[in-house]
Amino acid sequence: MRGVSTVLGAVSPAGVGRSRARRTLGRATSPLPPSCRSGVASSRVPRSLQPASRRSATLRAKMSLFGTTSGFGTSGTSMFGSTTTDNHNPMKDIEVTSSPDDSIGCLSFSPPTLPGNFLIAGSWANDVRCWEVQDSGQTIPKAQQMHTGPVLDVCWSDDGSKVFTASCDKTAKMWDLNSNQAIQIAQHDAPVKTIHWIKAPNYSCVMTGSWDKTLKFWDTRSSNPMMVLQLPERCYCADMIYPMAVVATAERGLIVYQLENQPSEFRRIESPLKHQHRCVAIFKDKQNKPTGFALGSIEGRVAIHYINPPNPAKDNFTFKCHRSNGTNTSAPQDIYAVNGIAFHPVHGTLATVGSDGRFSFWDKDARTKLKTSEQLDQPISACCFNHNGNIFAYASSYDWSKGHEFYNPQKKNYIFLRNAAEELKPRNKK
Repeated sequence: MRGVSTVLGAVSPAGVGRSRARRTLGRATSPLPPSCRSGVASSRVPRSLQPASRRSATLRAKMSLFGTTSGFGTSGTSMFGSTTTDNHNPMKDIEVTSSPDDSIGCLSFSPPTLPGNFLIAGSWANDVRCWEVQDSGQTIPKAQQMHTGPVLDVCWSDDGSKVFTASCDKTAKMWDLNSNQAIQIAQHDAPVKTIHWIKAPNYSCVMTGSWDKTLKFWDTRSSNPMMVLQLPERCYCADMIYPMAVVATAERGLIVYQLENQPSEFRRIESPLKHQHRCVAIFKDKQNKPTGFALGSIEGRVAIHYINPPNPAKDNFTFKCHRSNGTNTSAPQDIYAVNGIAFHPVHGTLATVGSDGRFSFWDKDARTKLKTSEQLDQPISACCFNHNGNIFAYASSYDWSKGHEFYNPQKKNYIFLRNAAEELKPRNKK
């Protein structure tokens, strides 16, 4: 009986002390369901012991909010009744329970090899949290691990058994979800900004990018890196889809790496953007191979860049986004940072999130905007899609884009889930 109620769920957003939270959440209870592990007792509350209200809510939710036959969003309310008039959730999306106590810097959904959907979030409260996201939309807190500094990036292993975390404490850790134990696997001389798991035919490793101006590759069984590549500047963002990686650095540096046989620098690219790089995401071609990337800057602009385009002047382009009073205006406007970019795994369309507190969906091939959200009362700091593209997760928390004067420690942080099956379909589907 103790599993679900004590693992993460015991931490109320209003502030159970962190020391108590660490003790409560540190129990070695696997966050994975029984079907994904062996020899670990299930932590699910028996149905007969659930309150009647919860059972009825579960029955009402059988329509499957995140299934292919979803009716999600048609009534304008979620199963949790989010009909409040305040603007922390203007899109009336599902709110993830027990959200982190400080700004959320990264989100990542489990790979398709893992049954169901699990969401990982890293925060400036030094913690990494895991939730199970059910098709009904219900979120179940499962487990938590700690760093000694803010967590800047997270990723999954390809089999879904491990999560890798990068932190300002200059380390990266490997969290084994079956045993709920985390061990250090990487060390840098400055905060670790990015982390990616590389699964190649002839090797597997973790790639970490740091503000110490290095890109390191780690065998998780060794304390020494397999390889160290020097960067021209501090690593600000990176993405990886085998056999390609792209790293964006301070001073607008941009480097593409090829990962076949062993990682090596492929090409340095002159940045298509004039301001500081903030986020990058690789996109695939029709054959499901990485072919280019989208790069976002602090100046409300995204560049779409192909690695080997037939016509570079025509195929590569930039577009404005996350700006006040629209993008087609000569009047003065507020310009916001692009905090995250994510490509839909099925349709190839993309989502951007920004400091303006909005998310937008785009069709890069038709060069058109599909949707823009209402404005949240906080910046949107991170986003991601689940493996089949049915769920779009986005985090609402302060990103320090306006400095310490605008930081309000009383302001709650949120993670929202939205059905993305229909809204991300391309404008002209052939």
